[in-house]
Amino acid sequence: MDYTHLGRSGLSVSRLCLGTMNFGPETTPADSHAILDHALEQGINFLDTADVYGWKLGEGITEKILGDWFALGGTRREQVVIATKLYNAMGKGPNDRGNNAYHIRAACEGSLRRLKTDHIDLYQMHHIDRTTPWEEIWQAMDQLITQGKVLYVGSSNFAGWNIAAACQMARDHGRLGLVAEQSKYSLACRSVELEVLPACLHYGVGVIPWSPLDGGLLGGVLGESQGKRRASEQMQKRISTMRPQLEKWEALCARLKQPPADVALAWLLKNPAVTAPIIGPRTLAQLDHALNALKVTLDDATMTEINAIWPGPGNQAPEAYAW
Repeated sequence: MDYTHLGRSGLSVSRLCLGTMNFGPETTPADSHAILDHALEQGINFLDTADVYGWKLGEGITEKILGDWFALGGTRREQVVIATKLYNAMGKGPNDRGNNAYHIRAACEGSLRRLKTDHIDLYQMHHIDRTTPWEEIWQAMDQLITQGKVLYVGSSNFAGWNIAAACQMARDHGRLGLVAEQSKYSLACRSVELEVLPACLHYGVGVIPWSPLDGGLLGGVLGESQGKRRASEQMQKRISTMRPQLEKWEALCARLKQPPADVALAWLLKNPAVTAPIIGPRTLAQLDHALNALKVTLDDATMTEINAIWPGPGNQAPEAYAW
């Protein structure tokens, strides 16, 4: 396993981040624990979750599965960097969501209880909260850091200017600020290259791409049997619309003798802004397949061909659309 620093921090994390969103809804607790054990054996030390995963209001099902895994003992907790998120509703009250100080404190305490740990390594705001000033957010986060309940702060689904505003205020007050941003980023979804990635590179914020296979679209939808996602009406419409592009993509991967999913992950790993794409295996076999991406080497000619099939904006803003 290869490791890198999380953004400009000194924290070392694996180049693949194990996403746990399927734990509970799709994967049983026992199978989830088996995946976690195997990931740790393979050197993955970066785990991502959220208080809302499990999708039952206020229950935090996925965090509880992780907490039960930590409670199995050994050095499980000590060996991993655990990242979780807050923002979405965890109750029916008016302050049971958002990034206000009231909810930040309550959400952190809830996550700590469910995870059965005394600290969160990376605490991420799941979405921008346009109603709460940064002065309030950083004061609340600083209190958690002072108490030892949070080590690093990150964001998710922020615009480039949101990242700049957060980082600049933190910098002006002598704080570390954001060290990571989780964004939707894949070959099929490259709009973050306009402003999010440049902002992250400028401020030393590591990018953690979620949905790196764009919901399975990049995983070989033409050449494999249809799973639940691929059989959905929405996916079938996308496949029909994008078939010529997908045919070129899968033909390229066949020529490379690599699974399309692994090539898509390897493409992300070539980007200097990217810390670790999030993989979300539902089974042990899917985890093993994802690990192969670390062995895929893409030369400049192949990168050029891939970018021709899946063109991005062409540059950062404003050069992408102006001069």
